[in-house]
Amino acid sequence: MGGSGGTRVTYEPEHEGPVTVDEDGGRRPRRRRRTLRLLFEWTRAAAVALLLFSAVRSFGIEAFKIPTASMEGTLLVGDFLLVNKAVYGSPIPGTTQRIPGVREPARGDVVVFHPPHDPARNYVKRIVGVAGDTLEMRGKVLHRNGAPVDEPWARYVDGAGDAHHDSMEWQRNHLVAQPRRYLPSRDSWGPIVVPPSRYFVLGDNRDNSEDSRYWGFVWRDAIRGQPWRVYYSFEPDTRRALDWLTGIRWERVGHAVR
Repeated sequence: MGGSGGTRVTYEPEHEGPVTVDEDGGRRPRRRRRTLRLLFEWTRAAAVALLLFSAVRSFGIEAFKIPTASMEGTLLVGDFLLVNKAVYGSPIPGTTQRIPGVREPARGDVVVFHPPHDPARNYVKRIVGVAGDTLEMRGKVLHRNGAPVDEPWARYVDGAGDAHHDSMEWQRNHLVAQPRRYLPSRDSWGPIVVPPSRYFVLGDNRDNSEDSRYWGFVWRDAIRGQPWRVYYSFEPDTRRALDWLTGIRWERVGHAVR
């Protein structure tokens, strides 16, 4: 039914009512349903991808950037890291619970954590002492439980002499014995004992690192993960345009963090 050049109405067995058919033979309700179905599938795929990304970021792998030279020799300014958050267990957002990890942080591990004096920031250092360890530094040499520690990653760049810091006075509360006078310095301090559920961390670039020597122990719950790989790296240079592109360190891309 219907005149020429217009739209005709017909009936088909699979429909209960009339279906409007264009002259090109397309069925507009079917086309509309296909469009809506396609939109729904795309929305669902995007939602699933977003949920997976959030889950991976919260419980698995997260990216971090190295802003300072405190770990130089192991990590460089301009390194971008993939950090394994699952190895030590991850907190469940909105709760006080944690997903169990593979193992506990150990001596020698490079870790990402929230420092006690600035918990909103992320720091990267190396664990040198765990709960119960007695730590002491004598003339830049770290001693643990009475014995010198072999540290092939440690780097010393300041040959001008030692440096004293008033902020190191916190150590007095954790000394093995209470001397009448305690004058800790960057290169000589202790012996102190690491309390339960806490860790002592140092930067590998020992003469240029703000670490546990100055602001104290790191709580277990503040440790976020372990750096895994360098996924991108460039040489920062404010004198060069697009230094993030022209200064790429290709030899560091994919470098394992140890």
